[in-house]
Amino acid sequence: MSARRSGARRARAVRLGPRSVLALLLVSAVGAVGFGWPFLAPPASGLSAHAQDAPWLFAGLLVLLVAVLAATIAESGLGPKAVAMVGVLAATGAALRPIGAGTAGIEPMFFLMVLSGRVLGPGFGFVLGSVTMFASALLTGGVGPWMPFQMLAMGWFTLGAGLLPGPERLRGRAESALLAGYGFLAAFAYGTVMNLAGWPFMGTLASTIAFDAHAPVAVNLAHFLAYCLATSLGWDLGRALVTVALTVFLGPAVLKALRRATRRAAFETPVTFDAPAA
Repeated sequence: MSARRSGARRARAVRLGPRSVLALLLVSAVGAVGFGWPFLAPPASGLSAHAQDAPWLFAGLLVLLVAVLAATIAESGLGPKAVAMVGVLAATGAALRPIGAGTAGIEPMFFLMVLSGRVLGPGFGFVLGSVTMFASALLTGGVGPWMPFQMLAMGWFTLGAGLLPGPERLRGRAESALLAGYGFLAAFAYGTVMNLAGWPFMGTLASTIAFDAHAPVAVNLAHFLAYCLATSLGWDLGRALVTVALTVFLGPAVLKALRRATRRAAFETPVTFDAPAA
């Protein structure tokens, strides 16, 4: 095994164990139901009968599950140096988010999440994405029933960057192209799943493209696609283009800095305290 490949594996700030992976899969499954329940529950089901309450119930459940998952990952190997790195990157991401507030798609936080997940791995990426979104919600006053959905979606977004192939071989322009492509597609995916979190709140009297608990799945799917085109397509496109531009132009320098900081942190080296000299 080459030293280069071994070094790439040592760069992981958090190694996901079997328990962490199982918790991640379970929380993701519940999250997928929380996002997609309008298409999973038949019109005659009890969940559809409580369509106005379901988003609130899933929001309360998700915030607890995300907290449990973060604690599980932390227990499996999030040491003090990794916690410090999460704090620095989460604070940076939270500070970047308000820069584009009110301007369609200018959200530089997403490019930092892509690069951080790429360098520091999927376990670290999920924790970082969730904590960053929580911190930015507190900073911008964006606390509401949508926040747990944002935390989970951003956790997925950053985790996905850590699962991209070739971290030990792919460098330079090829890596920048891979990350830019991922950022472009993931920015649209993030916007789409977040539309699922907000769309059921619309009343059928407010719009003809709102979720209708008594309509069949095909009708609601058409309503949802129309909702995405009418409300978020421009914003998602702007987010995707900004993420690509920042990844291409600033990505190499930021990746280099993150990798240098990761090597110096030596996450797998335990922190020890020497006894004071006599």
